[in-house]
Amino acid sequence: MDLNALPFDAQSMLARLRPWIECESPTWDAAAVSAAVGLACRDAAAAGGRVETIPGPKATGGEQLGDCALVRFPHANAGEPGILVMGHFDTVHPIGTLADLPFRQEGNQCWGPGILDMKGGTFTALEAVIQLAKAGIATPLPITFLFTSDEEIGSPGTRALIEAEARRHKYILVPEPGHKDRGVTTGRYAIARYNLAAHGRPSHAGSTLKEGRSAIREMARRIPQIEDMTSDDCTFSVGVVHGGQWVNCVATTCAGEALSMAKRQADLDAGTARMLALNERHEDGTGFEVTMGVVRPVWEPDAGTLALYEQARQVGADLGLDLPHRSAGGGSDGNFTGALGIPTLDSLGPSGAHYHTLNEHIEIDTLPQRGRLMAGLMARLA
Repeated sequence: MDLNALPFDAQSMLARLRPWIECESPTWDAAAVSAAVGLACRDAAAAGGRVETIPGPKATGGEQLGDCALVRFPHANAGEPGILVMGHFDTVHPIGTLADLPFRQEGNQCWGPGILDMKGGTFTALEAVIQLAKAGIATPLPITFLFTSDEEIGSPGTRALIEAEARRHKYILVPEPGHKDRGVTTGRYAIARYNLAAHGRPSHAGSTLKEGRSAIREMARRIPQIEDMTSDDCTFSVGVVHGGQWVNCVATTCAGEALSMAKRQADLDAGTARMLALNERHEDGTGFEVTMGVVRPVWEPDAGTLALYEQARQVGADLGLDLPHRSAGGGSDGNFTGALGIPTLDSLGPSGAHYHTLNEHIEIDTLPQRGRLMAGLMARLA
């Protein structure tokens, strides 16, 4: 099979990807994410996939999340363990981001909210299935896609779904953004999220200021304390803070979120212990509280994942591409499947830069490259 002969056309792909990008889908807008998943399901069904829509789960705080979906493609051995492709349709970009980050092309770059993380990669994986079918190339294993709705907040509502579906398959492909050197990911660091709450004592900020204890001040004191715990083994950052309601009232509550990342699970566990040790409440109710949020386990490359990578490396060589691999920071749903010991290959999507910003873009020439890479894997994995 000559993979280079598969007619992946970058401009055709971009034209069909554009509706996915212009269907904005921030995580906390369940209807918007459901619409994006539905759009992808429509395209997958047109390609022959059998779609099973899964009603949106709940986040840990009870918030409604968008719908998910399973798409199974016809196969002589349907129902047997095969290849699972995992893609999330939630993004960090709020509705209206298109005004500042419109879908546009210039040279070898194409911009848009979620185009790199990770709608472009999921679309490219679907295009691989389409091109194989058009060429009459049957895959040795059945192929299933799992579309999810909450990866950007750590997958609190979908982890059980991901792990249950992954256990039914031999291989997991995750088309998250490819690395700048076109490499792939064979392991990911452990990640923990923490909920922070500072508790103050109310008073009038003008007439009785000294009677109050500001929760905002307490949070401000704690932020450098948390971030200064960062070491080469474990990082700490505070990324969200909300406090106060009236400027003439001493704030009684201030909430925040912190993130910790480590290359080894033991280092993350030690960091978690340090975070939880910051809990301090006084008899009058003031103080500081840390509770655990979502955790992604460390994914360390094992023999199965490295064997899967070797097959990908050989496909890359057939395409004339180098395909380096590495463990990487930044979590993905591959953390869960890799930690389960299921051979997992991540960062199979197109390369680009600046995801999660208003300069998020892909490198257009990597669309057909990654499409052929994933098509080659699908056609060879057995």
